[in-house]
This record gives sequence, C-alpha cells and structure tokens, in this order.
Amino acid sequence: MLSLRDKQIHALRQMLNLNQRETKSNTAVPTWKILIYDRMGQDIISPLISIKELRELGVTLHMQLHSDRDPIPEVPAIYFCAPTNENLGRIGQDLQNGLYDIYHLNFISPISRGKMEDLASAALMAGAVANIHKVFDQYLNFITLEDDLFILRHQNSDAISYHAINRGEIKDTEMESIMDTIVDSLFSIFVTLGTVPIIRCPRGNAAGMVAMKLDKKLRENVWDTRNSLFQGEATGTGHLTFQRPLLIVLDRSVDMATPLHHTWTYQALAHDVLELALNRLVVEENVGKSPTGGARAKTRACELNNSDRFWLQHKGSPFPRVAEAIQEELEQYRACEDEVKKLKSSMGIDGDDSAYPMLQNNTARLTNAVNSLPQLLEMKRLIDMHTTIATGILNAIKSRRLDTLFEIEEKIMSRQTLDRSILDIINDPDCGTPDDKIRLFIIYYLCNNMSDADYNKHEAALSNAGCDLNPLMHIKRWRSYTRISEIQSNYEGGGTRTVSMFSKLMNQGSSFVMEGVKNLVVKRHNLPVTKIVDELVESKQNSHTDDYYYLDPKQLKQVEQVPKNRTTFQDVIVFVVGGGNYIEYQNLVDYVRQKTGGGANKRVIYGSTTLVNARQFLKQLSHLSQEAH
Repeated sequence: MLSLRDKQIHALRQMLNLNQRETKSNTAVPTWKILIYDRMGQDIISPLISIKELRELGVTLHMQLHSDRDPIPEVPAIYFCAPTNENLGRIGQDLQNGLYDIYHLNFISPISRGKMEDLASAALMAGAVANIHKVFDQYLNFITLEDDLFILRHQNSDAISYHAINRGEIKDTEMESIMDTIVDSLFSIFVTLGTVPIIRCPRGNAAGMVAMKLDKKLRENVWDTRNSLFQGEATGTGHLTFQRPLLIVLDRSVDMATPLHHTWTYQALAHDVLELALNRLVVEENVGKSPTGGARAKTRACELNNSDRFWLQHKGSPFPRVAEAIQEELEQYRACEDEVKKLKSSMGIDGDDSAYPMLQNNTARLTNAVNSLPQLLEMKRLIDMHTTIATGILNAIKSRRLDTLFEIEEKIMSRQTLDRSILDIINDPDCGTPDDKIRLFIIYYLCNNMSDADYNKHEAALSNAGCDLNPLMHIKRWRSYTRISEIQSNYEGGGTRTVSMFSKLMNQGSSFVMEGVKNLVVKRHNLPVTKIVDELVESKQNSHTDDYYYLDPKQLKQVEQVPKNRTTFQDVIVFVVGGGNYIEYQNLVDYVRQKTGGGANKRVIYGSTTLVNARQFLKQLSHLSQEAH
C-alpha cells in the first residue's frame, strides 16, 4: 500500500509534468517550465520535493506568486495556489501583463463556479484565453510531514487553531467558516487516498461538527454518480479495496496535559526546544571566539527528511539513546576514514619508484575506496548535523533541567509519590524557565484535586517566579465545566527514571559520552488519544467511546448507531481539531509497533489542524484568558 505521503508526492509530480502521467519517455527529457506558488503551495511542496528534485523534473525557476516577476516567453508556467480572490486577482494581472505564453493553473482546493467565471472574464479582457492550456482542481489542501503524519496548515494556522475555535465571542458564521476550512482539507486527504472512511467522533464539540460536515460532503460526492471522485474506489495499485479506513475525529480538549508535557524523545524535543517546523529547524552553533573575546555564534539550518537514515531510525528514541547512537556512528565513520588513510600509506605514495608494482595490486582496493567516498562524505555531513542538533537540545536540557521536569510530570501522571514538592520546584530559581514552571503546575493541577488554599499558595509562588498566569486561568475555567474524574482517569505515566543518566551525559568536544543507556528501561504507556484509538479500533464493549457518533457516508441514509457486527480496522486516521503534537504522534507510532508485533498489520496516520509546541499552546491559552477578561 502506498502511504499518504507517496500519493501526495505522486500527485505533485504529475502536476509538475503538466498533468500528464509520468512515463519513461517524458521523465528522461523533461519539458522545461517555471513554477509559481503562493505561501500555501510552498508549504505543501517543500517537505516533499527538494530543489534538486524540482530541477530533475524540469523546473528551472520557482517563484512566489506575489513577488515582482519579469516576463519569460516560450516556457510553460505552472501555477499552484489556493483559489482566493487575492491570488486570482494576481493571476489576472499576470495575464494582462502577458508574462508567459502558456499557463497551467492548478488550484490547491476546488475553484468555485463564480470565481471560475471571474477568471474567464479576466482572460478575455487580457486577450489571453488561448494561452491558458489547463485549469485543474488538485485536492492537495494539506501538508504531509511523514508517511503517517499530516497537518492542514503551517502559515496562517492561527485561523484554525485551538484559540480560534474556543474564542468566547466567536460568531456562528466564523465558526462555520473555520469548520468548512477543516472539512475541505480532510476531504482532499480522502480524495488523495482514493477511499471513503467510516467516521467516529464524540458528540457536542468542534470534532463532532467537523465529522458531521465531512460525512455530508463525502456522502454528496459518493452518491453523485456523474462527478464522484471515488468511482470504483481504486487504490494506488488499481485493485479494488474492501478494507475501509476508520477516521477518528477528536477535539483538543480530550487531553490538555500532553501538549504541555516535557518530553524526552528526539523529534518531540526538537519541536519543543528548537522549534522544528515543516521538517526544518535552525540551531545556533558556537564557532570559536569573537575579536572581543565572547563566543561567536552562527546559525545552521537543518533539513530532517526521509532520506536521512539516522533520523528515520532515531526520531522516536529517548534522547540518551540518540546521543549514544551518534557516538556509534562517529566511531564507524572514523574506522572507514582510517581504512582510506591506511590504503594511502600502504601504496607508498611517497615518491618511491618501487611503488609501481604495489600500485597494481592495490587498484581494486583503491577503486573500492573511491566508490565509497560519496557515502563517507554524506555520513560525515549527517553526523555533524545530528551532533549540532543534539548539542542544542542538550544545552537546553542542562540549562532548564528538562530531565527533572520530565521525570516529575511522569510521576504526577502515574500517581507516584514525588521526591520534591511542586512548590519547592516553582521556588527553585535553577529549575526551568517561567514557562516550564507553569507547564508543570498545569499538569499537576489537572491530575490532582486541590483545596482553594493550596491552589492560592501555588498561584502566589508562580507569580513570584515571573510566570504569566493567564494560561492557568483558562485551564481553571475549562476544568470547572469538565468532569474531573474523566480528566484524571486518562493518565498513567511511565514513571521512567532519567536523572541518573542525564547527570552522566557530558559534552566532550564534538562527541557525546553516555553511560547507563544499555540498562535504560522505557515504560510504554498509552496517552488519552491512543486509548481512544485502541477502544474504537478493537471495538471494545462498555467503554466511554460507546456513545461516539458512527457515520458511514456510503449509506444512503444517515445512521448514527454502531452496527451489530463490529468490525476491527486495519487502517486508522486520527485527526485532532485544535492542534496536535509530536508526543501524541510518537505514542501512536509506539502503539502500532506493539500491535503489529503480534502479527496484526495495523496502520495509523496521525493528523491535526497544525502542530503546536508547548510555548505556542501556552500563548493561545493566554490569549483566550485575556479575551475572557
């Protein structure tokens, strides 16, 4: 089965091939063309197709739609943008100015009849009707970051964020518009996958609204025999599929602690500490001393994609294991490098005449060494990059004592006794930033019953530590109308010991030294989202998901009851309205690994409106609280 990522790449490559199927003949000598995209189009393409691959597909130039561009005759121009009034106005301007001879217009989501007519009249006015060769609806209105991870928006994601959906003074029309935006993107995902899901969701919140609207949109399309996008529901292989996926739509409010939880897996730490976004991050490196005597810092941009073997293998590993793996890679690289050096000296390349017969014997070895050089250089580049990233993360762990915070939060969630009181940590100036402290306290507050006096004592301490109390005010209000037993039964932290390891983790030059990793035992535990997935996938009886809607767009009439013969599902798509995070994603990946180990072949895709790290989530909670006042 092709992954969602593969299918989206395939659709983009076909678009860049002027919407013709890729064949051996047309990929050998590509047609030269230019690509013009808006910010949204750029966000969709950049995690999937590198600049080198664009060149191979014949794209000689790629430019922003709203930048100043010069006329380029005789080359087809491929436009890839959202059908907004602003974008259509700019396309009209390009037609008027006669920038290109051939236009291929590709819209990220379907263009409405009215806007299509506006575009046609702009082309008539510019006398450029014959220049527009094709207009396509691409249904690619989402961003795939991994084979099993997608988001709907990166830029302008505030428009569909947790904050946008939960604003107190939101008008019905605004809410409808947000829901429609989310539904259009989810619809694009199922068009790309070529399959109609069965939908489960809780009642009475934003997730329920999204699910109902999506069900209606899919139903209308499936039963429209002339224009259905799901005819025959062929998969990428051309065979009919009888296994339909289960789509579980959830609301962010199902778990408010995890987005604030400190973490210790590589990818989630990169997101939390180094602001990983669209598979890229920027790290500060110290490069020697500046003329004034201070440390000179320069920034380094790192791309973390599917071609990076180390990243694929270790993005979900606990950080101590990652540090050990970097060390192992470095030793392997040095061994290969020594091999090449030995070869050089054994061949006696010192200007000695008698070296000639030796040289003949060593030709084969030399050929091998030369052939392995590109791999060696690539290996060195990756080791350097991951050392830089890991050093950046390690510095944050040390300066903010993130290992201590992670361990305490795990204990809070698994109801273990704490070595230090929360008050003690809030008052400790060396432990965490003000943001770290408020994150810790919110998790404690969600998992415990507190007396008013106790709460006030902690609030005063947070205030003294310089914390912004607005996020806490919002959580307090939210907790007042949520069943507390429901919140607290959700967590069962792993209670993993990390302190002893992090204290032995030293940064010696460019290498990491890690002790005690071999006996590192990581306890796996399911987070609230994973628990819900498990209940719905395994069709467990008497669970709190029994009253979830059951929507099947292929049924002519809408039936909300679960059918008597409960099916178990192979393919599951979990979608979180209001923002997701890498901790939840990793927890689902671990869950699937554990299930698949038993011989069952399960696949889970995790998606959300956007990925938010703790800092961004706190900011949204803070805004909500300020608006409420």
